[in-house]
Amino acid sequence: MELNKIWNESNEVTLKEHLDDKSVDIVLTSPFYNSTNNSRTLTNNNSKGYPSCRYDEFVDNMSFEDYNAYILRLFEGFDRVLKNNGVVLWNISYGAANPDGMFQNINEIVTKSNFSIADVIIWKKKSALPNNISPNRLTRITEYVFVMARKSELDTFFMNKKKISVSAGGQNIYENIFNFVVANNNDEVCPYNKATYSTDLCYKLLNMYAPQNAVVYDPFMGSGTTALACKNMDLNYIGSELSKNQVEWAENRLMTGKGHTNETHDDNALF
Repeated sequence: MELNKIWNESNEVTLKEHLDDKSVDIVLTSPFYNSTNNSRTLTNNNSKGYPSCRYDEFVDNMSFEDYNAYILRLFEGFDRVLKNNGVVLWNISYGAANPDGMFQNINEIVTKSNFSIADVIIWKKKSALPNNISPNRLTRITEYVFVMARKSELDTFFMNKKKISVSAGGQNIYENIFNFVVANNNDEVCPYNKATYSTDLCYKLLNMYAPQNAVVYDPFMGSGTTALACKNMDLNYIGSELSKNQVEWAENRLMTGKGHTNETHDDNALF
């Protein structure tokens, strides 16, 4: 199995052909949210000099049925490649076009796969852009990270949590790590993906859940954010990305180190 590589192909192909059984410690990703519609998915605006669209290879407006079936196939693959007591860190949110879509999808995962929700992390972004123009809907400044573990491993999945004491009755007492994380919205603008990921968030999630020398798989690698975070933390990564343009963009980021958050990476600054 080749480490530290981004495969320019479907994640279903990577899972089937390039990842060994029980070879990955963490799946860390932000899938497309399937929260748009045809009229808003492809745009021709100019952002920092880039004529951009939301994604350059596909449109994220599948039917609920097709989207949920696709995600379930991925979780079947995760079940095969994830090491014992590994976790899936699944960052997703909802949109005005189908606000119940996220909840339908999570319900499908919990009821029809071998995974369940171990924790829910609230990611508070530094800004709420784009501002909401709705007269009656809240402006969202948060997203969700669902920590998914196998149902048989909900009491044993790995986390970097220190034991700080033992009670008089023999109960182990652990440090508090709260389920509320503040991190930058995203990295620099990519001409092929308006919805780039946040290196800042990746650092904080990996600090929580990555064992030493972990292998991290991102099935929606995009512009390479997860890979860059892993490289900077001396972890191994494997990625899948349909867009050749984004793979080349990501590989350039990994070579130059450019395109990451401007904030200093501090392993101890989780919140």
